[in-house]
Amino acid sequence: MKDILLYSNQPVLAAGLHASLASQPGFRLAAVGRTIQEVIEHIRATPASLILIDLTTEMTLEGLKQIHSEARRIPVVLWVESVSIEFAAQVIGMGVRGILRKTISLDLHLKCLQSVAAGELWLEKILTDQILSTRRVNLTQRERDLLGLLAQGLRNKEIAYHLKITEGTVKVYLSHLFRKVGVSDRLELALFALRNIVGPMAASEPKSLRPGELVDATPLFVPGFLSRPAA
Repeated sequence: MKDILLYSNQPVLAAGLHASLASQPGFRLAAVGRTIQEVIEHIRATPASLILIDLTTEMTLEGLKQIHSEARRIPVVLWVESVSIEFAAQVIGMGVRGILRKTISLDLHLKCLQSVAAGELWLEKILTDQILSTRRVNLTQRERDLLGLLAQGLRNKEIAYHLKITEGTVKVYLSHLFRKVGVSDRLELALFALRNIVGPMAASEPKSLRPGELVDATPLFVPGFLSRPAA
């Protein structure tokens, strides 16, 4: 029997999941946490086989990190209405093992839970294709630092002061980044930085950055809903 720990602040949603699982062999809803802290307490008290997180507006990336840090080897699945490519890449890079849309059939819900519990990665084909088709951009640490300051709304002179370089050097960097990232103006570059740089990325070595992917990860994707078992 696989025990599922659910994060959700919606009692009706939790009741619906409980009723759906009750008629299915192999899974049961063992506990429900209405806050991040409650989920963490459940993990510490009685580790589940799988954690299902209802992606509400209250659940932030930082909250997901806290849960994932506590969960360690317990696979985490996000339960969503919809999700952007950038966010999907971020959470998969963090270690989330599945993204499950609430609008798919009950059979596919169960198939997702079974697959992730067995160590597989679950993504729908269209989401997989979109993530894999995004262009990779190699950014140095200095370029990430500059983009982070740009996203904060700093002017060239202020960026130069923070990075201890000349204002002319900042202009050269920006011109180079326009071409490298594939944008045409400062606003587009700032939006790229907000989506991809501002957040958990803080390494000291140059990294290969996929738009929307903030940490090193090489998820295994194959066509269809399921991936191969994780290595």
